[in-house]
Amino acid sequence: MKSHYLKRMKRVRAVLAARGLDAFLVTCPENRRYLSGFTAEDVGISESAGALLILRKEAILLTDGRYEVQARNEAPDWRLVIYRRGLAHALKNLMHDRSVHNLAYEPVFLSCQRLDAIKKALPETKFVSLGGRIETMRSIKSSSEIESLKKAISAAEKVLGDIWKNIRPCMTEKEIAWRIIEGLWQHAEGPSFSPIVASGPNAALPHAVPTDRPIGEGKPILIDMGAKLGGYCSDMTRTIFLGEPRPPFREIYAIVRKAQVAAQNAIKAGLTGKQVDQVARDIIKDAGYGPRFVHSLGHGVGLAVHEAPILSQRSRKKLRPGMVVTVEPGIYLPDQGGVRLENMALVEADGAVILSKNDWFYEF
Repeated sequence: MKSHYLKRMKRVRAVLAARGLDAFLVTCPENRRYLSGFTAEDVGISESAGALLILRKEAILLTDGRYEVQARNEAPDWRLVIYRRGLAHALKNLMHDRSVHNLAYEPVFLSCQRLDAIKKALPETKFVSLGGRIETMRSIKSSSEIESLKKAISAAEKVLGDIWKNIRPCMTEKEIAWRIIEGLWQHAEGPSFSPIVASGPNAALPHAVPTDRPIGEGKPILIDMGAKLGGYCSDMTRTIFLGEPRPPFREIYAIVRKAQVAAQNAIKAGLTGKQVDQVARDIIKDAGYGPRFVHSLGHGVGLAVHEAPILSQRSRKKLRPGMVVTVEPGIYLPDQGGVRLENMALVEADGAVILSKNDWFYEF
């Protein structure tokens, strides 16, 4: 087993030992990949590509026949179990000759239906919810993970740069989104999420879906996109204009950019997510747009595009060196439009390194 996987497994087993747990059933696809190298992605919560069963001295990868060759190639050091009658039945057979009295599981990544089936198959086993432990491990990136994130950022920036050069009036949101997706498949492993392209009043919707609306001069064009490369994600947002921004978006853009820069400058290990969020929120509030900043400031990025930690009004967890977070303040005016700007930043002991290039920003 490769050294980084060995270190991760050692930490998981330390948690099991400290909690007096016999085994851990890992069903989150990103956690599964983080611990084993098995890259298969779930179709949905009701159609999983498999699970890991981690015992004190044994590591088992359970999957179905569709992924057998892939699993053998990507996770050769794991004992492979191919199930044909479902995960619950496979676990029942495995537990028959193993002393597993209590089994930890990930509550967020196991449907009630599937958990009920497993409990029915293992009536003598005590089940213990153990969510968030591996996500906490994943929040601190290694040097190789940071390099992977940088490559994913560069790929997204390359694609957005091409879009920037070729965007024209009357192109539709859908057309721009399609060009983004095409570019991300050319320069990466595809998008890390479905891109947002929102123009005019649609830019007032933080998670707008691209439409047939043509873009126009002077109105905000909000583009939120990211690449996936080596399994790692990037996430970036730019708000651009064709020609001069119409009022009030020139002013709003300057406020959002000021809030972003201030928050980036404030980031350092030891601060809570709430403290960093407050820096940006206070600037937007003092400018008179407090109620129009309707989401948290940022989130972690890694194998998942949204992961720990969170920069929000509710986040009391302290930032630690090696965390990679987004900084994405925004102001949204219903029926008019909105501005959001997003960079990715690496947390260090005494500050932050902005991993995103500061391209495509206006300096009003």
